[in-house]
Amino acid sequence: MINLFNTHIESLSLHRVGNKSRNEAYFLSEQPYSLTDEIVPLLKEYFFKPFRDKEENYFQFAHDVHLDYHDMYNYATEIFTNPDSVHEVSKKITKHLFEQSNHPHIKNGEVYVTYLTHLTIDNNPVDAIGIFKSEIKTDFLQLEEKGTNLELLLQQGINLNKLDKGCIIFNYKKEEGYKILTVDSNRYDARYWLEHFLSVDAFQDENFMTKKYMKFVQEFAKDVILPAEDKKQEVMFMNRAVNHFAKNDEFEETKFLNEVMDNPDLIPEFKNYKVEKAPKYSIEDVTSFPIANAAVSDVRKTIKNVINLDTNIQIKMDFINPESAEKFVEKGWDEEKQMYYYLVYFNKEQKS
Repeated sequence: MINLFNTHIESLSLHRVGNKSRNEAYFLSEQPYSLTDEIVPLLKEYFFKPFRDKEENYFQFAHDVHLDYHDMYNYATEIFTNPDSVHEVSKKITKHLFEQSNHPHIKNGEVYVTYLTHLTIDNNPVDAIGIFKSEIKTDFLQLEEKGTNLELLLQQGINLNKLDKGCIIFNYKKEEGYKILTVDSNRYDARYWLEHFLSVDAFQDENFMTKKYMKFVQEFAKDVILPAEDKKQEVMFMNRAVNHFAKNDEFEETKFLNEVMDNPDLIPEFKNYKVEKAPKYSIEDVTSFPIANAAVSDVRKTIKNVINLDTNIQIKMDFINPESAEKFVEKGWDEEKQMYYYLVYFNKEQKS
């Protein structure tokens, strides 16, 4: 978990980068930008809002041989070792970004390199480096007095409500390649920012493993439980799975299957399905890991606990008290109407 509420922008370096394949140049500012009290709040909202609104999927710098050969890892280490070097290193970062800007689809734009303090990640106070890029320009109208009339001037500028690309490199977990958050609003060049410029892999901590395994379980429920049984059993299976993750600090696959799988005949199906789908979720050899409670809460929000019927009726199941559905909801078949039905028991209707 991160906390950006008290983040302070210690310095800001502004540069411009063009598209190398179109013979566009880059422009490097000689001095850092002089921050003012008026501009800082606007920049903080512009830079940080996308990170507050998105799911925390962390990355880390990665290299096939060793991190010592990773350009961005070395630039980050240079800055964290000597924060006063941030402006000079920001020029190297911009040149590195320019070298990766060699595809016709990549847009030119402004580069902002910041040194940040007073951040918190996993309850640890840390410094960080922010690298942001603006690409898409927005039309806006400027009014100007000319004699006795007001004239409209069409101009272009940066939309402060939408950051095009950005990353925050936390001075945390250096040995693993630092912990990194990144955003990219423009999907036409996704590989360029993540793979070519940053060169990162997913950070495989307990948060990553919890989310990936739970999403794998969710797909198993949809692809195997639902066809083999019915929608109620799919929902109830996910109820049990989510509650298992919520009440345990450590995940152990055998214990999970014994507690959650209502039909033991589906356990071999689960294991075969994992062999097939494991590479997609990076869980090939995973049978145990620490459970991240925050990740459980995030995944719980994405799971649908509603049975939609073709008679325009919905039955909503309760994730907090799944035993209610087990005890008080029955499914049957009506021979006369040739239709399925759900029988729901209750004592009285609850007031809204």
